[in-house]
Amino acid sequence: MRTLRAKLATSETVAGWTFVLPALTGITVFLVLPIAFTFWISFTDWNGLTPPESAGFVGMQNYRDLLVDPGVQRLDFAMAIRNNLYYVLGVVPAQTAIAFVLAVIVNQKFLRGRGFFRTAYYFPSITSSIAISIVFIFLFQRSGVINQLISVILPGEVRLNWLDNASGIVHNALGAVGVDSPPAALADNSILGLSLWQWLSGPSVTMFSIMILVTWTTIGTMMLIFLAGLQNISPDVDEAALVDGTNAMQRFRHITIPLMKQPLFFVLTIGLISTWQVFDQIFVISAGGPQKTTLTPAFMVYREGFRNFSMGRATAIAFLLFVLIIALTLIQRRILKPERA
Repeated sequence: MRTLRAKLATSETVAGWTFVLPALTGITVFLVLPIAFTFWISFTDWNGLTPPESAGFVGMQNYRDLLVDPGVQRLDFAMAIRNNLYYVLGVVPAQTAIAFVLAVIVNQKFLRGRGFFRTAYYFPSITSSIAISIVFIFLFQRSGVINQLISVILPGEVRLNWLDNASGIVHNALGAVGVDSPPAALADNSILGLSLWQWLSGPSVTMFSIMILVTWTTIGTMMLIFLAGLQNISPDVDEAALVDGTNAMQRFRHITIPLMKQPLFFVLTIGLISTWQVFDQIFVISAGGPQKTTLTPAFMVYREGFRNFSMGRATAIAFLLFVLIIALTLIQRRILKPERA
């Protein structure tokens, strides 16, 4: 009997590995090995044109150029992190809040044409981001629709040059109340070569325009995720709370929101990852300008790899971005604790 059980266990193990082997092979060949190769490239001066084996090993130089050694590369990397940080802080909360509100609205049973509204809100998410970016260029140009609407609402106001304006929104707001120069503490201290005053500039007007675009194109996907979570809440829970005498706001605050903790964590996670990887809208609308105020790490990877032919530095940026995303995701998970939802 023991011999038979041992043979069965062995045969099940062999069968299990046989079925898993194709998937493991694919993951190893198309994921693990390319990542390992890319990581090795980040320690070389490979230009992307010659054979990789001809690249010279430079050790940690690519990482030192980005984090330690003073120079253009460190300054550009700091500006990319600053720009992307404001982008994340603006887009993720906005798309999450708007998507949640829309999901609650289209989930109401009394709403007529729910299918139409769900489709309409989701449609921008499946439309080509390049096509939408081109449309937004026409909308936000100096003689575009946005400035035309502003001139109707605020007659006599100067039309903004949305897509070629490097001034920071925070600096503009401070300038409006008379703060035109930084305090000594902010001007004399720096992080990665960028002064604290520059870190606190806020997103540029051009970056703000791109943030509006991306928020509009992503709320549809987030809305569907929230909608699935709302429909997963048992009606019995609401009915029991209604019997207890709670009103709609109390049920929303004490029942709906706590039960939506896991969908909220998922939406925030994919929002965080996607916003730190923004590239296509930047590429089409501004190409990192004006004055590098829309430069992001993902665009910097493209610039260094395919324009400056420095694949070693490009892959180093990619791995630093990977570490940053992982760290922020773990922090977010610790704060929200979705497993306790």
